[in-house]
Amino acid sequence: MAHIDHASPIPKYLQLRTILLDLIDRELSYDDPIPSERELSDRFGLSRMTVRDTVDRLVAEGRLYRVPAKGTFVARPTIEMPLQLSSFSQDMRKRGLTPGARELSRRTEPAGAHVQAALGLRGEEDVHVIERLRLADGTPMAIERSHVAAALAPDLAQVSLENSSLYQVLTERYGIVLDGGEQTIEAGLADGEDARELAVAPGAPVLWIRRRSLQGGRPVEYTESVYRGDRYHLHIAFATAAT
Repeated sequence: MAHIDHASPIPKYLQLRTILLDLIDRELSYDDPIPSERELSDRFGLSRMTVRDTVDRLVAEGRLYRVPAKGTFVARPTIEMPLQLSSFSQDMRKRGLTPGARELSRRTEPAGAHVQAALGLRGEEDVHVIERLRLADGTPMAIERSHVAAALAPDLAQVSLENSSLYQVLTERYGIVLDGGEQTIEAGLADGEDARELAVAPGAPVLWIRRRSLQGGRPVEYTESVYRGDRYHLHIAFATAAT
């Protein structure tokens, strides 16, 4: 390992962070343990508080994870959140992961005001509401709560989506091909029920995503999702504007 320069103006926790990231990226594999807080403190001449704070930050960023009474381990890399219209199943397959779903609930009910607005409905038209826990290689990744106007997909409530793509079902069964959409992403904290389904601690960081999918400019699907913050990151490429 490198060393801590105690005379440097760079804060010691940032120096330790760099050392640990180099260790993670160059020497360790997924699920390998990192040295204990005591070992790191003794090796680099740092206080246990500084070491714990640095490790806590890397755990919050999803680079490490803790197992009570066992230690701290290297986490699997986070998944890049696509900023284009694609289904969860399509996205996971592109990454070499096996998508899955476990249905939490489904119902058909009059649309509430915010769903009416999102789907451009008039009055209290019925919508199918399908809640699913989305999995990647068996690991909980997100909870999706999808809303589709019942008039567009009359018998959707009877169609199994246990391990299927909703977009594929809409295309193959109802001839609905989604060609556009928009989504809003916000940071949030997992509440008790969502945390339990996602296998994270209550109050863990999550991404709240609201997505509206369109066909020919017409809203077809509105989904509110909760994604694990320790398993996803956002990446945006941009070109430098001329000055």
